Parts: sequence; C-alpha cells; structure tokens
Amino acid sequence: MEDMLEDTVLVNLRINGKLHELEIPAHKSLLDLLRDDLNLTGTHMGCMTGHCGACTVSIDGRVAKSCITLAATLGRAKITTIEGLTEDDGTLSPIQQAFWDEAGFQCAFCAPGMLMCTAELLEDNSDPSDEEIETALAGNLCRCTGYQSIRRAVKAAADKKNKSTREATE
Repeated sequence: MEDMLEDTVLVNLRINGKLHELEIPAHKSLLDLLRDDLNLTGTHMGCMTGHCGACTVSIDGRVAKSCITLAATLGRAKITTIEGLTEDDGTLSPIQQAFWDEAGFQCAFCAPGMLMCTAELLEDNSDPSDEEIETALAGNLCRCTGYQSIRRAVKAAADKKNKSTREATE
C-alpha cells in the first residue's frame, strides 16, 4: 500500500492558458495541485467531498469539483480557475464585475464555484431563467447571501455579455 502512495505520474495541463508539466503523486487531487504546486489559491478548499462547490473549476469547458478530481486522470486537459476569468491586464471579467456590482458575495468563500458555474451557464445560455440559474448553481453552497444577490449578479452578467455581443456585431 505504501508503494502505491509513492507512485508519481507526469501530467501536462493547460491551466489558465499556460502549459504546466509536473511530476506529481498519482493520488494528488487537482485542488492540491492548483493550490500547493501552482499557488493558485483562488480555488478554495472547503468540504473535500465535492459537496460545497468552493473548489469548482472548468475542465475542458465543463465545471468540475477539483477536490475530488485526480490530477493524474486529466491527460492534456484545459483547466480554467477563478484566476483565469480575469482579463490579462488584471481587469475583472464581466462576470466578476457583475458579482461585484450586485454584491453577489459577502465572505466570498463560495465565489469560485459561483463564478465558474455562471461562466459555464452563460456560455451555454445567454439569457437564463431563474430556474436555470438555480439549477446551474445548485452544487454551490453559500453561507452569507441568501442567494438573491447571486441571482441578480448572474442576470447582470448575462446582460453585460449580451450587450457586448450586440456591440461586437454592430
């Protein structure tokens, strides 16, 4: 059993647009790789069982709980963390700005999950209903807001995205 824990694997992951080649223990979670090896601490460590959503990231365009995802299983995956939502110049993305403007978080512990799920939702659906928002965010627990400001933030982010899309086509 001890030998199994010592096995290492070489992973090649594109994280927030940057290629990383790392030799890691075969049992290392993606969350631990992000936080411990790459110092990407925006992805939060919560329940460690996949229930709270604080560790949510995007893997190849789909949200996933990084605490229960083995990094060794990801091959050449494209991973986006909450840090990857920010523009290259440090400007907040429209989603992040909408959450800021609408007070979509208070303590911000749930922010990574809420923002990553919002990004996926708006990629698939530019005008989500309240029910669709609730479904998209269902795997994320918030201890502070009562979710009303979060729903407003998602709607505001959708409006910002739709406005910029209209402006780009005009």
